[in-house]
Amino acid sequence: MPQSKAGVYMSVDRAIHCDTQLIILQHTSEEKRPLGTARILSLSFGNSSLFVGEDFSQHTELNALIDDKDYRIVVLYPGEGALPAETLADDSESKPLRVILLDGTWKKAFKMWKLSTNLHSLPLVKLADDLIGDYRIRKAPSSNALSTVEAGFHLLETIEPNIDFTPLVNAFNEMIGFQIKNMPEGVRTKLLCSKIACSKTARSKNIAIIMRR
Repeated sequence: MPQSKAGVYMSVDRAIHCDTQLIILQHTSEEKRPLGTARILSLSFGNSSLFVGEDFSQHTELNALIDDKDYRIVVLYPGEGALPAETLADDSESKPLRVILLDGTWKKAFKMWKLSTNLHSLPLVKLADDLIGDYRIRKAPSSNALSTVEAGFHLLETIEPNIDFTPLVNAFNEMIGFQIKNMPEGVRTKLLCSKIACSKTARSKNIAIIMRR
C-alpha cells in the first residue's frame, strides 16, 4: 500500500476499476496537508485526475477534459439547481461520465467555485443531506460535512452500486488511525473527548428532530 512521506496510508491495496472518471480540483492550501484525503482518491483510480490551484478558468488540461464531447461532465457541488446524485445512476445517457470534485474547506471550495467560471455552465449534482462525515481528526462545520474521499465514496457508490468502493473508506480509516496513534497523548485524549461530546450533541439533535415530527 503506497504511503506519503509522513507515513500515512494514502490509497487502496489495488486500483479500483470503474467507468466514472473523477477530476479533483484541489485548493493550493490543501496540497501539502498530511490530513488531506484527495490523494487517496487520486491514487486509487487509474483514470482519475488531480489538479492544484484556486482559479481554474484558464487551466488547459481541465478545459480539454471539459470540452471533450465523448464524455458527459458534471460538478459535485451543492449550488443552485443541483440535482441529487441518484439522477446520474438513472440517466440513460450512453456517454461515459466525468465528475469534478472540489477539494478544500467549505470556504475555499466556494472560492474555487466562484473564481472558476469554466465550471458555471456545467450541470451540478449533490449528495444526500443526511450523510454523516467521520473525519475525526479535522474540524468540520457540521456533522454532515464530508471529507473529499467520503464524498467520492458516496458518489461512486450511488452511480455504480455493483462495484465495491469500501477500500476507499478502509484507506481513509487507516490514515485516521495512523494519525491518532502518533499524536501526543494529551492531544489524542482531548480529540477523543471532543468527538464524544460532539457525537452526543448530534444524537440529541436527531432525537429532538424525530420528536418534533
